[in-house]
Amino acid sequence: MVNGRATARDAYLSLRRVSGELLVDRRWGTETSRVADLGGVDAPGRVRYEPSGYLDLRRVLRHRDVTPQDVFLDLGCGKGRIVLQAARYEFGRVIGVEVSPELCEVARANVRARRDHLRSDVELIVADAATFDIPDDVTVIYLYNPFRGAVFAAAVDQIVSSLNRAPRRVRVIYRTPLEEDVLLGTGRFRLTRSVPGLRPTRAWAQKMSTRIYVAEPA
Repeated sequence: MVNGRATARDAYLSLRRVSGELLVDRRWGTETSRVADLGGVDAPGRVRYEPSGYLDLRRVLRHRDVTPQDVFLDLGCGKGRIVLQAARYEFGRVIGVEVSPELCEVARANVRARRDHLRSDVELIVADAATFDIPDDVTVIYLYNPFRGAVFAAAVDQIVSSLNRAPRRVRVIYRTPLEEDVLLGTGRFRLTRSVPGLRPTRAWAQKMSTRIYVAEPA
């Protein structure tokens, strides 16, 4: 039974990747669908690139909940699929941070390919999320299980430091929230919503859920 489930899972992921390549990447002139490692970067605690779904951001963030005063940050942006989605909203700007120069260069090429269709300015930065200073105007942060353990804790510390410098409302959108306890343990964020992932089984859908957390100024 375990092998059967694994085979079904692999078949589903393969179909999802191929459909993404055929229906979106080829049409847009981008390359966001293929899983990739970090291009030789020695980065313990980091997770390889796997793309978010094309509907993931739209399912949890409505256009009317974004204003030009909002700034979007994708920590661990990989090839930039979510950056491209966020830049279709009315954000003041969109930032992607990626530890791998190789993946970041792919993301830059993808943004260039879609430039005429984006509403927001995009900045892509090669940096380590554990030491990256969160800009104090960021109001929406996206995470797709990009790193674990000490790296995640350090990234959360950077978020809290930014909140301390500039108290404001910040939303964290966290897909596959395996390190949720670290975020909630800061005492700054509360869980406001959980959306199951688009997966064939209920257990798998729950594991791949996207959760939204909010920090409010004191």
